[in-house]
Amino acid sequence: MSTLTPLQFEAYKMQIRELVEGRYDEMQKEIEVTNKFPEEFYETNIKNDLYRAPLPVEYGGWGLSEQQILELQEEFSRGPGGMRMHLHYAMDLNWRPLFDYGTEELKAELMPKFQDRSVFTNWAVTEEKGGTGMDIQTIAVKDGDDYIINGEKFLISHTDCSNYSYITCITDPNGDKDHRLSTFMVSADTPGYELTPMPHMMGARGSGHTGLKFTNMRVNKRFLLGELGQGLEIAIHSLSVSRVHIAASNLGMAQRMLEITLKRAHDRVTFGKPIIERQAIRMKIADMATYTHALRTMVRDFAQDYEKDPEGEYIEEKAAMCKLFSIQVTKLVSDEMLEIFGGIGYFEDCEYGPVERLYRDARAMWLEEGTPTVQRITISRQTIKHGGVLKYED
Repeated sequence: MSTLTPLQFEAYKMQIRELVEGRYDEMQKEIEVTNKFPEEFYETNIKNDLYRAPLPVEYGGWGLSEQQILELQEEFSRGPGGMRMHLHYAMDLNWRPLFDYGTEELKAELMPKFQDRSVFTNWAVTEEKGGTGMDIQTIAVKDGDDYIINGEKFLISHTDCSNYSYITCITDPNGDKDHRLSTFMVSADTPGYELTPMPHMMGARGSGHTGLKFTNMRVNKRFLLGELGQGLEIAIHSLSVSRVHIAASNLGMAQRMLEITLKRAHDRVTFGKPIIERQAIRMKIADMATYTHALRTMVRDFAQDYEKDPEGEYIEEKAAMCKLFSIQVTKLVSDEMLEIFGGIGYFEDCEYGPVERLYRDARAMWLEEGTPTVQRITISRQTIKHGGVLKYED
């Protein structure tokens, strides 16, 4: 249960909104060039409890509910995309696999350290040739009480600021598809752990993407998450929840884009009157507002389900739906925003806000936690299984 009262939580959300639209927006101007977060960013996150807030109370956190975490996610997603990517990860995927699947001994050792970033992880599943599924080629071979890991990962976020990796790899090459993979939590100080460089991204700058290479990396069995062969289940469950955090990210961006678009539509005058008085513009604004509201409703519905049963029958399906629809929302809202702004929206440092940066940052959402095609595959499989019926919690 959250340690914050409703009034305290509302005040905290406004504190974070002012931070991301103020100092973080200003800080991002340099990050767009350097592609690296300054130390001030991490220190400010700690000062504002952004690493501590989502953690369970027993590990020093505030015990925020899933609904509160997603509302907080919406607030900081109004800011720079790279910072959003870092904080979205910190809210969920950073600590949750250890909390859900780690041994009590490992959790007691590491979970409290998430609150001040003494421990920060990356999620190392994706491979350049093997994707994130059955074609994974990174392999762990048992050697006494250890496993020897060899392989490479690709497009891994936060590697420049993390000191642990959740690594999914083959432990049973001859096993069936549901039991051939396992997940280990591995220190970046482990001999044989190496970062490999990647070029700058279109948007979401500063979020530290590289590849990872593992060469005869020895990892003790105590760092195995869950059971041997449980890696696919861990990935599916963890990514299901994280996909809704992507949807909340899209929601925060869409809401800010809608608000700055309204300001521009009031001020922009063509043929003698503000364009907000023109029916064609009002139709666009209506669509932007409706899509944004619908997404917020979907995210809150998921949170309600998850809080009642994190292992619920419809969690995976609803999570994929949230992620898929959120991409459509961001696409529509960002396209309409740019059209309503006109040419000035294509330039940096627009007086209304970071229009150009928001447009670029939003494009990362097509790819994070699975493409639209991946979401549709998940949704269709679950929809067929459930006979086309979704149940809703009271």
